[in-house]
Amino acid sequence: MSGLRQRWICAVIALCLTAVELNAVAMQAVQTPAAEVASNGIQFRMELNEGRYSFAAGGRPVVRAAGTAGVLLAGSPVSFRQDGPCAAAQCHFAGTSASGGHLRLTIRIEPHRAELIAEPQQTGEEVRFVTAGAAPAYGLADHAILNHFSTLAHKQYDTDVSGFADDEYLSGQGIARLVSNFVIYPRQRFAELLVDPTMKIVHTSASQIVQGVVHASAQVRLYYFFGDPHVIYAQYLRVRNASGYRVFMPKYQAFGVGWEAFGALGWNTNQKTIEESVDHYIADGFPLRWMVIGSGFWPAAPEMNETTSFGLWNHEKYPDPAAMVQHFRAEHLAVMLGLRITFITKGPYSAEGVAKGYFLKKNGTAEVFRGGWPKLPYYILDAHNPAALNWYMTLVKRWQAYGINGWKEDFYGYGGHGLRDDKVDPVNDRLMEEGQLVIERNGYLSSNGDLHRMNDFNYDQDQDRGPVNALALAYSGFPLVYPDIVGGTFGEKRFATGRTPRMEIYMMRNAQWAALHSSMGMGEPPWSFAAQTAKVMLQAAQLHQRIAPYIYSNARRFARDGYPWTMTPLPIAFPGDPNVYGRENATVRGYEWMIGDALLATPLYGNDYDTAKTRNVYLPAGEWMDFDTGRLYRGRQMLKNYALPPGKTPLFVGGSGVTLEDRGGSVLVCVYPVAAHSAESLTLPQGGAPVRVEVRGPVSGTPWKSVSVKDGAGHDVAVAKSGHAFTFQPHAGILYRVQATGAPANASH
Repeated sequence: MSGLRQRWICAVIALCLTAVELNAVAMQAVQTPAAEVASNGIQFRMELNEGRYSFAAGGRPVVRAAGTAGVLLAGSPVSFRQDGPCAAAQCHFAGTSASGGHLRLTIRIEPHRAELIAEPQQTGEEVRFVTAGAAPAYGLADHAILNHFSTLAHKQYDTDVSGFADDEYLSGQGIARLVSNFVIYPRQRFAELLVDPTMKIVHTSASQIVQGVVHASAQVRLYYFFGDPHVIYAQYLRVRNASGYRVFMPKYQAFGVGWEAFGALGWNTNQKTIEESVDHYIADGFPLRWMVIGSGFWPAAPEMNETTSFGLWNHEKYPDPAAMVQHFRAEHLAVMLGLRITFITKGPYSAEGVAKGYFLKKNGTAEVFRGGWPKLPYYILDAHNPAALNWYMTLVKRWQAYGINGWKEDFYGYGGHGLRDDKVDPVNDRLMEEGQLVIERNGYLSSNGDLHRMNDFNYDQDQDRGPVNALALAYSGFPLVYPDIVGGTFGEKRFATGRTPRMEIYMMRNAQWAALHSSMGMGEPPWSFAAQTAKVMLQAAQLHQRIAPYIYSNARRFARDGYPWTMTPLPIAFPGDPNVYGRENATVRGYEWMIGDALLATPLYGNDYDTAKTRNVYLPAGEWMDFDTGRLYRGRQMLKNYALPPGKTPLFVGGSGVTLEDRGGSVLVCVYPVAAHSAESLTLPQGGAPVRVEVRGPVSGTPWKSVSVKDGAGHDVAVAKSGHAFTFQPHAGILYRVQATGAPANASH
């Protein structure tokens, strides 16, 4: 064969092979068609045959596609075809499952957010959305400490919920009552939320993320949020409010120190014991601002029990309830009662509720429930029925006529009934609309209380549960955390109440930890413990009162922008710092958080509270000052074995160095010498336009010698040195310029 002919044959073969390869590629392209939508810097891509979808943001992959099907209907994978041309920010798809079901899917993209809307042809079927996994993951509110630890091999409390899986995700499971299925991945810069108050499906792991609904309604809405945590929480806030799960502006009084009858007296509540206990606290210097009578105020007859006796008191125990309430109101306390949406079937208002159709129904008649509380059979208010809600509010007014102006909402023991997560939300919405104080305990996505109450937390429990539960609430958009009564509920007789050295340490540690939350409530009398224990408990309460104006200013910021300012876990505050991850667990016990941008909470807490004397404390970027000693430390370092004995304030000041504090009854701006240049906006407890503070000082690490303050008009403002801070009296709506001069000296680092 000639060389020319040989080269010709090889060329033909090569062309044939190339054609075969090209045809194979073309066939593959036909077999795996894809659709893409890109807008506002977010790119969505779906492989139509398998419904596998992914997101990129700013050209960077963020949410990766699942290994198999991305959308499942009734457990069957769904394939899609494009339904009409895609617009820049929206596209429609028609889907058919492998088992013949049908589903319409819409993708919508807005700045920092994407929404997937699934519309199954047959409602009531299960819908799941599946992508590849990501870790670490944070959120899940009460659920973070429920199923998570029964499914993981290591079985320890941890705010990282990677590995969580629940196909019956609903309130009422164990202690899960405050519910959010919002999950944030700060390292990867995205978060995910399927909005539905019925039973959901939630999995999150390094290999797979699933959110779904067990029984789909006409539309199933899944949201993805993209960006840094500030952007993500702002988008989360928008979705919550737009979906009817409202975030309300809280009220300042709830952020003071409180008192709870059940913690202080158990069931031994009456007008005399309550007045004596509260007045004893006040005489001892505890700055009480609110109180709860949550047990035994109802008439003795069983059908009148457990808060269903609206306006009806036990007059043997409370002979003059109006005078009692007025006594406390004269002491500037908000007076709150326990409140539930349950009605004992033989109670005084149940017949009317049944006759008018105001209770949840089964087969057309009012359903009778049995649960942990009330102990007798009961009906449940249909709070989503406007007429029923109006009726309920008229009953609430029977209590308000006595001067009651707040409520500890506390429906529980309904597990197994499959109730909606938002069964109480309409009631709390109305109470907040009317300006009542509300300690919220049940709810779905809403922040319709002044405080977000953690479940009962007692001496006999694993003490790592408390900080993990509190931080999980904050991650989930419930940062106004009330960590339950200091010391727990001794009156339940769940544990031996004899005073031991361990219990004395517990009361001190628990009080110091509680003081750094949005509110703290007193119960078991400090005067029943050793003098040193009582002293530390008092100091903790006074610390909380001191920083309450600053916490509240940040609570108002949360209500406006959704960011968890009052309790910001470090992975949210510093998502780019690898050192802040993997510390909020029962091994490391690095339970730290930011309060605003200026205070770093570092309580020594966990199940080793009675033996530990030190902690490894991590200081993020910046300059940090020990709250007690004034010693300065450079950030991005671990303070190994940092001494935190009972009685030492577990706080550092950093960031802007600007706080708002109650100093002897006056609310003052406090400027700590930690930032060379900073600007801060604060809201006073009484509200009004923000106070703006601009600080200019010497270079970082240089001690401050003197400080001058001028208002926006250039007038001098009186400034004083108080402890480690420079303080002045602010007025709403005023800009203050703080100029500091330095003195040559060596700061401790």
